[in-house]
This record gives sequence, structure tokens and C-alpha cells, in this order.
Amino acid sequence: MQITVMGAGILGLSAAWELARRGASVRVVEAARVGAGSSGGVVGALAPHVPEHWNAKKAFQFESLVMAEGFWRGVAEAGGIDPGYARLGRVQPLPDDSAVALARQRGEAARDLWQGMAEWRVCGPLPGLRLASATGLYVLDTLSARLSPRGAARALLAALAARGIAVEQGHEAPDGPVLWATGVQGLADLGADLGRDMGNGVKGQAALLAADWRGAPQIFAEGVHVVPHADGTVAVGSTSERVFDTPDGTDGQLDTVINRVRALCPDLEAAPVMMRWAGVRPRSVTRAPILGAWPGRPGWFVLNGGFKIGFGMAPKLADLSARLILDGEDAVPKGFRLDHALGAVG
Repeated sequence: MQITVMGAGILGLSAAWELARRGASVRVVEAARVGAGSSGGVVGALAPHVPEHWNAKKAFQFESLVMAEGFWRGVAEAGGIDPGYARLGRVQPLPDDSAVALARQRGEAARDLWQGMAEWRVCGPLPGLRLASATGLYVLDTLSARLSPRGAARALLAALAARGIAVEQGHEAPDGPVLWATGVQGLADLGADLGRDMGNGVKGQAALLAADWRGAPQIFAEGVHVVPHADGTVAVGSTSERVFDTPDGTDGQLDTVINRVRALCPDLEAAPVMMRWAGVRPRSVTRAPILGAWPGRPGWFVLNGGFKIGFGMAPKLADLSARLILDGEDAVPKGFRLDHALGAVG
């Protein structure tokens, strides 16, 4: 039995790798090009939800972030390509005393919720990192990691190639089991088939700056991610646009993000802009990823809705996809289930 994965974005490639790693015969079919949607971006921030108001979604994301290091190490070893993964943490400036108090409360919660595998703590300035903070204090979490989005795709392609699997061009699904991981278009196709609104696309704009911060933690401040990568670039982003004219064009909104970053980080003030990028991210109707059998289509499955957390969720979603398709084991949390998403719009 051969399993076809439709879509060569981060979710599709990760699921294909996990299926192949478990011994399945796998095809990968892509209608446009690898990473044609938001998976071809530049930011690559793998960051957790805050450790409070804990729920199944936050627990799932925590588990995926914890398993990410082993997942990406296995991919790199299989194909010989570095995906650019490193768990270097994240720094967030604290603007006032109430933010400091709240951060300390969250630090206490993280001791239990993160099970000793990472910490969330208030600290002073980090050596070598100039970052504006009205209080002079920051949150440092050691769970956050970075990943090169395009490097991750190259690494997954190499790992699959090592098992004799190449991405094929096309859009028609063959007979047999099919996992549809086709992003924004996939949400539209699913909705049209079921007569429901299953989600839409949200545009994001980001940029790469030339600055060698490769050993530094990422920064999150004023709604902006600043992510140092291993190739001597720093990614900054992104916007979140529900309404837009062009899916891949950049404009003054990205300039605003870049200027905000330069004000926050004096050492990036003169860093040249190497690349401007824009793409549309698949946002499901529940805002969470969705995984499950496609109703009325025997042998078809859906994996979609990575939105802003697809790269961080990919290892765990790949694991659940393989268990669902190969073993018939449905361990998908309620909030991520396709039937739950259908209920949300029923």
C-alpha cells in the first residue's frame, strides 16, 4: 500500500518523512513548488504559548517543541542537510512593574507545566545583547528555538531522497490513502466539498537583515519576532493581514516592522535588508491545526491550518498523522480534530 501526501510544505513534508521513517511506501505530490506557501518564509520562530491558563492546545505545543530537537536531528542525520535548528531561548523586554509581576507568576507556573524541561524566568540584561526595556528587566524562556524554514524544507527533501522519495509535480490524487496538506487552497477545497467555511489565509510579511547574531536568543517585543539564524542573518516579522491586495507583495507595513526592530535593537539599526518576503498562512476556522479523516472520502485525511505555529507543531502533528494513517490510532486532541472544526461551524 502506497500513501500519497499532497503538498510539500512543512506539514506535508514532515508527515511524509515520519510515514517513510516508519516503513511506509510514500509519494509526495506538490501542485506548485516546495514551500510555495507560507512554508517558504524566513522567520522560523519556534516559541511556546505563555505558561498559564493551560489547555490541551498549549500542552500539545509544549510536547512538540520538546520533541523538536530529536526530530530535526533525525532528519539531518538521514539526509545530511542541516535544517538550522537550535534551541537558544527567547528574550522579551518587560515594560512596567505589572508586566514584571505577571512574568514572575508565569515563571512559577512554568516550573510545574514545563515539567523541568525548560524555564521561564525574569532576568537582567544579557551580555552582548542590547535591547530596549523600560524596567531594565526581561523574560528569558529556554524552550524557544529557531529553525530555518527553507533549510528545514531542504533537510526534509534530502532525508526523503535518501529513502528514494522525490517530490512529484501534479495536483491529482491517485487511488489509495491520501493525506491532504495543501495549505490555504486545501482549506478552500475542503470547505467547498463540505459546504462549510473551514478557514482562510492570513498574509504575513517579513524580512532578513544581514547581521551575524547566530549564537543569540531570539527576541519577541511589541508583537515582532527577531530571530537570529545560523547563516549570519536575522529574520524579523511579521505582519498579520486578513485583508490584502497581493499575496506575495511587500509594502509599507513591512517597513514599519523593520523600523520597530531597529528602534528596539540598536545593533540592528544599520543592518542591511537582504530580503523582503510575503506569503499567506492557512488559518483554520478554529485557529488551531486540523487533522482527521476527510468526511465522505474514504482513505483521505486532512492535515492543515498550521497558521503561525506550523513549524513548531510539525513534529507532533507528523507523529499523529502517521499513527492515524498506518495504525488507525486516533490520538488527535479534541481541539485539533477535523470533526471538532466542523462542529465549530455547524
